[in-house]
Amino acid sequence: MISKKDLRALVLYSPAHIDRLEKKGLFPKRVQLGPCRVGWVEAEVQAWLEARAKDRKRTALPQEA
Repeated sequence: MISKKDLRALVLYSPAHIDRLEKKGLFPKRVQLGPCRVGWVEAEVQAWLEARAKDRKRTALPQEA
């Protein structure tokens, strides 16, 4: 599990933007750890980041020589 602070360092999105993505089903869902504590499954966040990197490679324009 990773904390909100660690998530922000890893993903570089604001907490509000992460909330919006979660609500739209476009980001891994948080896990409620206690009444005032949440975390994210690190493997799910890493998979999300890897998918973004793969999308970038697929949509990259060919370079001219």
